[in-house]
Amino acid sequence: MLGRRREHVGPGGDPIAPGAPEPRRQPTDPAGVVLDCGWGRLVFGQTFTDQAAVADVLRSEAAGARDICIYLRDPHVLVSRLPDELFIDPSLTYRLPLGDRRPAATDPDDETPGLVIRPLRDAEDADAVNRIYARNGMVTAPVEVLVDNAGTDRFLHLVAEAATGEIVGTITGVDHVAVFADPENGASLWCLTVDFNHAPPGTGQALLTALADRLDERGRAFVDLSVLAENSGAIRLYERLGFHRTGTLCVKRKNPINERLFLPATPAGYDELNPYAKIVADEAMRRGIRVEVTDPRWGELRLTNGGRTVHTRESLSELTSAVAMSRCDDKRVTRRILTEAGLSVPHGRTASGGPDDLAFLADVGPVVIKPARGEQGNGITVGVRTAEALTAAVALARRFCPDVLIEELRSGEDLRVIVIDHEVVAAAVRRSARITGDGVHDITELIERQSRRRAAATGGESRIPIDDMTREVVAEAGYRMDDVLPEGAVLAVRRTANLHTGGTIHDVTAELHPAIAEACVTASRALDIPVTGLDLLVPAPDRPEHVFIEANERPGLANHEPQPTAERFVDLLFPGTRAPQRLWSPAGPGGAA
Repeated sequence: MLGRRREHVGPGGDPIAPGAPEPRRQPTDPAGVVLDCGWGRLVFGQTFTDQAAVADVLRSEAAGARDICIYLRDPHVLVSRLPDELFIDPSLTYRLPLGDRRPAATDPDDETPGLVIRPLRDAEDADAVNRIYARNGMVTAPVEVLVDNAGTDRFLHLVAEAATGEIVGTITGVDHVAVFADPENGASLWCLTVDFNHAPPGTGQALLTALADRLDERGRAFVDLSVLAENSGAIRLYERLGFHRTGTLCVKRKNPINERLFLPATPAGYDELNPYAKIVADEAMRRGIRVEVTDPRWGELRLTNGGRTVHTRESLSELTSAVAMSRCDDKRVTRRILTEAGLSVPHGRTASGGPDDLAFLADVGPVVIKPARGEQGNGITVGVRTAEALTAAVALARRFCPDVLIEELRSGEDLRVIVIDHEVVAAAVRRSARITGDGVHDITELIERQSRRRAAATGGESRIPIDDMTREVVAEAGYRMDDVLPEGAVLAVRRTANLHTGGTIHDVTAELHPAIAEACVTASRALDIPVTGLDLLVPAPDRPEHVFIEANERPGLANHEPQPTAERFVDLLFPGTRAPQRLWSPAGPGGAA
């Protein structure tokens, strides 16, 4: 059998389908020939005089397409200049000499009885070819495009028809002489694949031989193909048929379709990472940055690109100083720095346990009690109104930190803004955990069901605890935990919108008011922190009013997809891998290449 079950054989060794027959010349280089094949374009590198023009062509690749540049002189030079955009395809190129230099014909015993190799003729044939492509995980093509291609002298589109009349294999050749008057008198082979469930043994070899015969009849000097280096079975067949290795390399663009060809192997420990570390590892690997998982449970990575190595723990990196971390770690320090920067924060004070606490409560009204140091909403009590509740809330907070902050309770939506490299990247409103009644299950059961859904959606990171706070919130709403919530009734079961206690997040990046965005950038600069998640209370994200609540030195980037949080984080760590803002040109100052 030729190839692997989900592969065809062609330059680049990738699943592709043929497309429109007309070659296209690029305006950036009058000599550059580009053949539009439907699945993408064949870029004939030997017809270009300027590598920058090749870069322009590959950059103009259509979404969902896969362009391939072959026969480019010095392809490694082009890739070295655009390593974040292009890569050398990990395939081997083989050539079969034709004419007098063609190896002797194969043994007649290798022929497959009852198999007819013939040109693709009509829409019925094209439908059958598309079915084979689809079964093998390849890109299909419009039927009319396949038929049109087969009718030109640029393409030789053959099919293998079994004795039953069923199409069980296909191959496509490109005649370089017909495409661009190739002075080397060559051709290339594409889209070789068979129906592995119905094709008799030897179908792939029969297609190869038939295509070579037809190109031989045209007087071509050789036919090239490319195959993944790991495809040892196909390579053995090609060598047996007389193909030999050449040094030809293919260049492709780093796009989602090609990811498996240029991403490094998944590092040990990757599967144990939480979503917040995994999103960073994924983005780094997508760029070709080496990823080592140094502590999977801690979410710690070592990222290396060239001579630069950076350690990260989720969105926290070596670029965040210990001083900046300490400013975020202690909410009292955060308040002081933001206030000195002219930013708005709620009134607050450090709890003393004496009458001054009660005087503050009487002065500002309902308050929030929180540990001065802590995360994930631990020890926070919202809406304290009485002296007894104040004493209990302070005692709870001191279980997590000896220093406790008392803040006035401000109303509004809980807004999280992600700032990376002092630019706003994402904003989201966080809402506390809530359940919806179905008229059948009691509140405890509804909470448990919702908690399981949140855990499944977040890789176990978000769950709704059934604790004293949850029971208190339910009781304040006038329910008992064993009450059946009426169908359609919505009940909040937590006061805080922390994601770890079942909260949900809703993207509002496009709605964020410019005044809030500017204040967040000011806050990040005042804290002197390169990556932070700033928590604010706002009447609405599209209004300018706001107060800052706290700053997080390790925000969860995965919570803000599809905003490009991981991309901007890796930009910060490895600015050399950042996508360029302009097209590359090999000529530097003074015009020197």
